[in-house]
Amino acid sequence: MDIKDRVIIVSGGASGLGAATCRLFAQRGAGGVGIVDLDDERGAALAAELGERACFARADISDAAAADAAVATIARRFGAVHFLVNCAAIGGPAKLIGRDGPIALEKFDRVIRINLYGTLHMLRAAVPRMLENAPAEDGERGVVVNVSSGSAYEGQVGQIAYAASKAALVGMTMPLARELGGQGVRVVTVAPGAFDTPIYEQAPPALAETIVRGAVFPKRMGRPEEFARFAAEIATNAMHNARTYRLDGGLMLPPG
Repeated sequence: MDIKDRVIIVSGGASGLGAATCRLFAQRGAGGVGIVDLDDERGAALAAELGERACFARADISDAAAADAAVATIARRFGAVHFLVNCAAIGGPAKLIGRDGPIALEKFDRVIRINLYGTLHMLRAAVPRMLENAPAEDGERGVVVNVSSGSAYEGQVGQIAYAASKAALVGMTMPLARELGGQGVRVVTVAPGAFDTPIYEQAPPALAETIVRGAVFPKRMGRPEEFARFAAEIATNAMHNARTYRLDGGLMLPPG
């Protein structure tokens, strides 16, 4: 589906992979860029940077009603929804058995509510609007890109909640694509490796250096704009469907 004049919504759109995706789709002529995030300052600043074609909708997507309201705001502003890129996620590191005993259920639940349920809430809100679109080439009405992680495959010590949430997104890909394909909506998941995004801001620099040593090439952190270019490739190439793609320079995550 052509990006020009069409509308994209990006959860976690105020920073990192999401912000880079918003910028690239705007550069390629998107008719509307919906930024969904909890960060008021970054979200408003990005919307101002992108101009009239951008709209910031503050939402905690772990709340279904908030996700619905954000999508409704963007759909009213631009008249449609064609692309959904689900970047919003948190880390929440914790071992099953830590210094203070077993993992607090509240900590595990928070990661699952944002990373998994948040993605589901955005899907529930955005996909029905895609189905209202007039079919384009090949009968296409919309494209969903969910963002998983290399942790879905090589989960690290202390990342049981994060790995579980990201593996669940991989598991959702095929059934969603099979369900929606007949109605002209494609569903693809991308599992990035180590990318230079805010999720690493709380980690010591040495951790990132250790991780990227395991890449085949290039031996560096991924750049958000590299993810954005891949998201645009998925959006515009109809043969991308029902698959999870690893975007990681051949990286295999170390145990911890």
